[in-house]
Amino acid sequence: MTHTQQKKPIDATQKQQPEPEKTEEKCNEECCCCEDNGTCQECEEMKKQVEEYKAKYLRALADYQNHERHVQNQRVELIAMANKELISKLLPFLDDLNRAEAFVQDKSLVHIKSSFMKMLENEGLKEIDVLDKEYDPYTAEVIDMVPGEKDGIVVEVLRKGYVFNEKLIRVAQVKVSKKV
Repeated sequence: MTHTQQKKPIDATQKQQPEPEKTEEKCNEECCCCEDNGTCQECEEMKKQVEEYKAKYLRALADYQNHERHVQNQRVELIAMANKELISKLLPFLDDLNRAEAFVQDKSLVHIKSSFMKMLENEGLKEIDVLDKEYDPYTAEVIDMVPGEKDGIVVEVLRKGYVFNEKLIRVAQVKVSKKV
């Protein structure tokens, strides 16, 4: 550098000045909507809008999760109802096996019936035990009254009754005693 060449003076805008710390409450220099107290109306409105969108998102997410749960419950109920219908259609076959077992003494038939009954029990079918108990009109239907020692005792089961998953699907048909 020669004496004739001088350094150009540094402009005040070119000097690097430390930027003031930005906080959430303070407005940045680019924002032109500041009030006298240093808070930015536009920034505050944006924060409110963000909170509003967040609340809407969380509500929509909760609604979706509730909908998924509802659809899953409907699916389970539909499967249970379909199983109930199928088992109801199989009960006459089970009745036939019971009648056949009374007349035919065959170990194979006994094995088939017990395997079939075990499979139905695993699915939720249970036989209603009404024999030698007091008559209950919710679980049994009286077909005949016979003389007996006590009133209202089931003395014979003509057709078995069943519950499926704790819900009655068929009442028993019974003979009930009547005190003479």
